[in-house]
Amino acid sequence: MLTTILMALVAGAVVGPLARLVLPGRQSMGVVLTIVLGAVGSLLGALIYYKATGVQDTDGIDWVSGLIGVVVAAALIVGYGMITGNRQTR
Repeated sequence: MLTTILMALVAGAVVGPLARLVLPGRQSMGVVLTIVLGAVGSLLGALIYYKATGVQDTDGIDWVSGLIGVVVAAALIVGYGMITGNRQTR
């Protein structure tokens, strides 16, 4: 369990910025929040992938799960902007 959380934080450092890159405009949030939302997106993406496919463990990097994590993290970043009232500008 601890390993999963640590790996999610590491993945969040990659997934969060990737999610911000795929979104149009500028998001006004800090690096720490980007990593946290990326980590949560990564964990939720893995959960969605594992529930949909039934695959519990893979050898190496699971790219499909990572892509789902980027999409979920992007949705979380948009949701954060909507909740806080920060509008995205172009």
